[in-house]
Amino acid sequence: RQVQAVCIPAIHLHTTAATMQVSQKDFEKAQEQLKLLKKDPGNETKLKLYALFKQATEGPCNSPKPGMLDFVKKAKWDAWNSLGNLSQDNARQKYTELVSSLVSAESADQKKDASPEESRHDGYETLIVTTKNNITKIMFNRPDRKNAINHKMYREIIKALEEAGKDDSTIAVITGNGDYYSSGNDLNNFTNIQPGEMEKMAKDGAVLLKEFVDHFIDFPKPLIAVVNGPAIGICVTVLGLCDIVYASDRATFHSPFSQLGQSPEGCSSYLFPKIMGFAKANEILLFNKKLTAAEACAQGLVTEVFPDRTFQKEVWARLEAYASLPKNSLAVSKQLLRSMEKEKLHAVNSKECEVLKERWLSDECINAIVSFFQKKSKL
Repeated sequence: RQVQAVCIPAIHLHTTAATMQVSQKDFEKAQEQLKLLKKDPGNETKLKLYALFKQATEGPCNSPKPGMLDFVKKAKWDAWNSLGNLSQDNARQKYTELVSSLVSAESADQKKDASPEESRHDGYETLIVTTKNNITKIMFNRPDRKNAINHKMYREIIKALEEAGKDDSTIAVITGNGDYYSSGNDLNNFTNIQPGEMEKMAKDGAVLLKEFVDHFIDFPKPLIAVVNGPAIGICVTVLGLCDIVYASDRATFHSPFSQLGQSPEGCSSYLFPKIMGFAKANEILLFNKKLTAAEACAQGLVTEVFPDRTFQKEVWARLEAYASLPKNSLAVSKQLLRSMEKEKLHAVNSKECEVLKERWLSDECINAIVSFFQKKSKL
C-alpha cells in the first residue's frame, strides 16, 4: 500500500513542577476513551498521541531511526524523538490531557449537531421568522392584538413566504405567538378612512388580499399550520391551502363573514365544500358557526388535534422528522398534488377578491363594522 509522507513539526510540551501527575488508572482510562472517539482526530494529533504513549510506557526514544523512504515509521520516530527526555509521568499527564480535550470537543460538536443554532431572519416587525433543523418557522407576532393581521403584517407574511420558498429549508411552518393563532383581519384596517378614500381602500385591499392568497396557492414546499389557539377569519380560510394542519385542543375556528357584512376569501368558497361537504361548509361560511378543534378535525379541516399541555413538544418532534426527509422529493410531490388545482384556485381567489371589494363598499358592510366597534366599545 502506498503511504504518503506526513510532515509533523516538533512537539513542544511545557511542564512545571506544579503539574499534577495522573495515575496509571487514569492513563488506562484515557486509552479506552480514545478507542470510543467517533471522529478521526487527524494525523498530527494521532502522531502526538503515539509519541506520548511510547514516552509514557517506554521512556525516551530508543529505537533506531528508520530509513528515509519508510515515511510512516519515520514520522512516528520523529514525533517520539522530539519529546527528548520528557519523563514518563509527564508523558502520561500530557497523553491524558490530550485525550480529554478530544473527548470534550467531540461531545460539544455532538451537542451542536443535535441542537443547531436557530437562525433568525431580519427585517420583520410583525413576525418572528426563524430557520432551524431544516424548518422555516413564520410566527405571527402581535400577541397584544391577538395576532390580528394589519396591512404591514400582510406584506411581511408575503415576504416571509417568498423567502421560505427559496431558502434551504425542507418545510415551512406557520404559527402564532401567545394565546391566539390569529384573530384574523385587524378591523382597524377599516377605520380612519375618509369617504372619498373608500374606493381606493377597497381596490388596494383587494389587490393585497389577492397577492397574499396567491402566495399560499403557489408556495412550492410543504406548508404546515400549527394552530396554537383560537383562529378567526382569513387565517382560518387559508388553512385549506396548507398541506397539514395541526391544532391544540384549545384552538377554535371561526369565520364570521356574514356577521361583518363580508364574504368568504382564501379560496374557502371552493375548498371548504370540497373538504367537508356543502352542508357543513355552509354552516361555517354562511352562518358563522364556530368549530372546536375536534369538530374541525372531524370535518377534515384539521389533520390532527393534540392536548394543549403536550402540543408543542409532540408537534415539533413530528415536524423535525418530516424535515429530515428528502427535500426535493417533498417539493416535487407537493407541486404534483397541487398542479391539477392551481389554475382553478387562482380563478377562485380572483373572484372572491372581486366580490369582497364590492362588499367593502356596500352600506351593509360599513354598517356591520360600525356596529361591531360600537359593541366592542361598550364591553
